Amino acid sequence: MKLKLHNSLTRKLEDFTPQNPERVTMYLCGPTVYNYVHIGNARPAVVFDLLARLLRRQYPNVVYARNITDVDDKINAAASEQGVPIGAITNKFAQAYREDMAALGVAPPDIEPHATEHIAQMIAMCERLIADGHAYAAENHVLFSVDSYPAYGQLSGRSTEDMIAGARVEVAPYKKSPGDFVLWKPSTPDLPGWDSPWGRGRPGWHIECSAMCEAHLGDTIDIHAGGIDLQFPHHENEIAQSTCAHGGKIFARYWLHNGMLTFEGRKMSKSLGNVLQLHELLALHKPEILRFLLMRAHYRQPLDWSEDTLKQAGSTLQGWYRLLRDLRDVEIVEDELVVPEEFETALLDDLNTPEAFAILARLADNLRAASTMDEKHKLKSAFLGAGKLLGLLQQDPCDWEKQGLQRVELAGVAYAGITATAELMVLNTREIDRLVAERDIARKAKNYAESDRIRDDLASKGVVIEDGANGHSSWHFVSNNDS
Repeated sequence: MKLKLHNSLTRKLEDFTPQNPERVTMYLCGPTVYNYVHIGNARPAVVFDLLARLLRRQYPNVVYARNITDVDDKINAAASEQGVPIGAITNKFAQAYREDMAALGVAPPDIEPHATEHIAQMIAMCERLIADGHAYAAENHVLFSVDSYPAYGQLSGRSTEDMIAGARVEVAPYKKSPGDFVLWKPSTPDLPGWDSPWGRGRPGWHIECSAMCEAHLGDTIDIHAGGIDLQFPHHENEIAQSTCAHGGKIFARYWLHNGMLTFEGRKMSKSLGNVLQLHELLALHKPEILRFLLMRAHYRQPLDWSEDTLKQAGSTLQGWYRLLRDLRDVEIVEDELVVPEEFETALLDDLNTPEAFAILARLADNLRAASTMDEKHKLKSAFLGAGKLLGLLQQDPCDWEKQGLQRVELAGVAYAGITATAELMVLNTREIDRLVAERDIARKAKNYAESDRIRDDLASKGVVIEDGANGHSSWHFVSNNDS
């Protein structure tokens, strides 16, 4: 089946046909690194990581770029407040972003361009736009002339009046038209800046992505992706300046936008105090649960985040890992993993993850009901193969259960299918491993009283020991589904 994508530019579901099947190009707007990102920033990274995985199954060479915006007024403000150079801010939070994405199972992009490394390309693009009558210099600024591009507004479908109102444009005497946007602006001595034909200054936000796309992917790219909140003005402005800088060539052939993330039905905002930093969530929850939840709804739809949805996601994954633990005697090697055709077909239909998860759940049900070893082997290969494409279910089941013990809150409540008690929380995985090893020694010495004591003590804290035939035992937490 051919990949179908909903193109925001045409507002239609279209067959994906790359301009060059030997080199498929995709660009995702990355973070502005002045602080830890929030969970909403992680959704596009996870969703379009899945798209990149899918594309790599169909095409021999996929070039995926995700940028780092490391020059911005918010960065300047953070650096000024802390009394440090902007590099101290951007290096710290760019690395934190990479680590957080890795924890979510997001593969690094093929290219990670930094805005500050492409200043020369931005200046050159500004010069071309001025020479072709699409931009002008005024009071040490360079501005794009919106009136010079008649198709402006096509992506967002807004009128000029609506766009001006929605963008809260700056009213400035040097603008020829209120909707004209900044490509280059002057820097005072206390701000970072670079020499340019218009004086010392720094780039506007929109020109950064256009220049980085051009430098690494070419004048025309296959896919440009990002959150729906970037559709206007950022992506609208990217289209205008890139198309005009490249003599009318199409900038991006397919535009993909993911829906916004809400918290218990309300928009996330600092004023409401409900912005959830990904860094903090990763400290509280198993990363795979967060990845699961970020993909659970269709990417173009809003995604509501709540404690209930977190618990549901955790419970689902807990059940699937419990199934894999119960079938650990059915050995599957990497080469035996298969992606079921039905499952891949769902993802090829504009990343229909709700349908893909429904198929994965049916695979799990069939695997539980399988009676022969051949049937179990075939179904487990498909179950793990589908999970791998999603970036899920690749951990050892025992490691999954042990992971995140410290993340469970000291509340004596059921979390992600695990019955937790305050007494259990004082244990850590190393302590449990030590006690289980001591019990193995006691069993070998036929000291059954000590062996039973350790077993019963751990059982009272929610830890179940399973004796192995080789004399080494494994353990897992008691779940709400265990009897």
